[in-house]
Amino acid sequence: MSAPGFWDRPDEAQKVVAAMKRARKTVEDWKVRDQALGAIGEMLDLAESESDESMLNELNRELDRVEADVHDLERRSLLSGEYDRLGAIVSIHPGAGGTESQDWAEMLYRMYTRWAERHGYPVHVLDLQPGDEAGIKDATLEIDTEYAYGNLRSESGVHRLVRISPYDANQRRHTSFASVFVYPMVDDTVTVDIQPGDLRVDTFRASGAGGQHVNKTESAVRITHLPTGLVVQSQAERSQHRNRDFAMRILKARVFLHMKELEKQKTAALSAGKKDIDFGSQIRSYVLHPYTMVNDHRTELKVGDVYAVLDGKLDEFTDAYLKMKDAP
Repeated sequence: MSAPGFWDRPDEAQKVVAAMKRARKTVEDWKVRDQALGAIGEMLDLAESESDESMLNELNRELDRVEADVHDLERRSLLSGEYDRLGAIVSIHPGAGGTESQDWAEMLYRMYTRWAERHGYPVHVLDLQPGDEAGIKDATLEIDTEYAYGNLRSESGVHRLVRISPYDANQRRHTSFASVFVYPMVDDTVTVDIQPGDLRVDTFRASGAGGQHVNKTESAVRITHLPTGLVVQSQAERSQHRNRDFAMRILKARVFLHMKELEKQKTAALSAGKKDIDFGSQIRSYVLHPYTMVNDHRTELKVGDVYAVLDGKLDEFTDAYLKMKDAP
């Protein structure tokens, strides 16, 4: 940073500074865990020499905590993609099937919300459109924490649910589909060129719950990016100004990812034998009948406790995907 001319290009300089800060934090985090393990080792020798069972039990709990912290560092080492460190915007859309698929989309909405809550990550609803009878027609969440995109990018694709339908009086088995998109939440270190003249902004009355004010004023905002044809909207807030801000955040993320995908196609950057997740590909099945099982079709990981997964216990799947992508 002290090199001559380093600050002549401030945008690039800020990226370098941010990268150095992240690297320094990783080293410091590792030192903290290493020191904790050393202290546990010393206390363990003392507890064994004195046959102190209560201290041994306490050290065992402390060791579990440090082990979880080390696992977190291991996961972070796998999040080496250029944009893995960014927050995530998660968009959920039901497939064909009316109430069945809309209900399934709402279950996925809850699953990702619970995943974030389990980790203590903040979640903000950017857009939520309730279904006509049950479930949701569309939902967009913002998980604004470091590495959320790296952890959740494996969720992009089609999710399938097999169950006895609660909406079928004859108790027949139904298969439902919903699509999930995960976008990186671009920050100041990422440049996205969106010109005001390239946008068409429409306002309309929000639908669904939200009170009299929401339904009787044109607070909802829809923005169309004319060069790409991408369309985003937000109606979660009562303020048109805030909905416009949220819609622009979604649009920046979608335009950014769209441009990156075009670059990949032009440069044939995909590695042989490793395919990125394409929208439309079925990545995971959740079976509630005649047995219970969650099956990831890419990693072949199978988990029997489907209800725990639907309650946000996703780390087994995200870890397995990261390790698969990192394999030679």
